Amino acid sequence: MTDDDRYLRLAIETAKEGIAGGQSPFGAVIVRGGSVVVAAHNTVWRDTDPTAHAEVNAIRTAAARLGRIDLRNCTLFSTCEPCPMCLAATHWAKIERLVYGATIGDAAAAGFSELQVEAVVLATMGRSPLRIEVSPLAAECRALFARWETAGLSRSY
Repeated sequence: MTDDDRYLRLAIETAKEGIAGGQSPFGAVIVRGGSVVVAAHNTVWRDTDPTAHAEVNAIRTAAARLGRIDLRNCTLFSTCEPCPMCLAATHWAKIERLVYGATIGDAAAAGFSELQVEAVVLATMGRSPLRIEVSPLAAECRALFARWETAGLSRSY
């Protein structure tokens, strides 16, 4: 198992914790220098905050823990391709690399009202230096949507 796989699997486990707590099926992990800075999941419903996506929660916590808004030398691992809001936050935080599993199209197919703009397209349009990679664990990430539906949470979305 590669380090990337290990970190994305941590994001998957974090998303499962979120589902168990009644949240939507998304998780994110930020790593710096081979160490996990934070693992976070969506808390949109818990916090009554439409911006409380896993990636934004992870960026907020990482910045606070590191005492800086510049998250250079960090990699963001996300169970799903970030929406435009999360991709912009990733860019503004100067995170250097993004690795994701499920696509934004997978999220839309599961009933989420994502703006269907691929992360790589948005980053290219904005001339972001962010490196974007799709993980070979995409199927495991897509399985989070089925888990969320089985938990009966899709009805409350």
